[in-house]
Amino acid sequence: VRLVESGGGSAQAGSSLRLSCVGSGRSFKINTMGWYRQGPGNQRELVADIGTGGRPNYADFVKGRFTISRDNAKNTMYLQMDSLKPDDTAVYFCNARGWEDKVVVGPVPFNSWGQGTQVTVFS
Repeated sequence: VRLVESGGGSAQAGSSLRLSCVGSGRSFKINTMGWYRQGPGNQRELVADIGTGGRPNYADFVKGRFTISRDNAKNTMYLQMDSLKPDDTAVYFCNARGWEDKVVVGPVPFNSWGQGTQVTVFS
């Protein structure tokens, strides 16, 4: 399953950006989708994730500022980032986990990552 992110860029502190992630493939079902980020010199960390039912889970450092959502019919996930801070500067990665239907062996689990999109917040 291929994931493609879009919507990154540069923004002033206090402003907003919206990230999108679209999944594509032959035959698959996504269970959990999530956004991760990796800042300079840091490990990749969870920002937020969301299950099929739409219940979100947020890291403490984005609660009240970021909103994750998804459109299951379009295999698409969004991250609305408001009140951006310079500390939010990072490469943001889309992640999806679920099941992919292989022709010979049937359903197999997958754990896919997007290529990442840079978000830079300046003061």
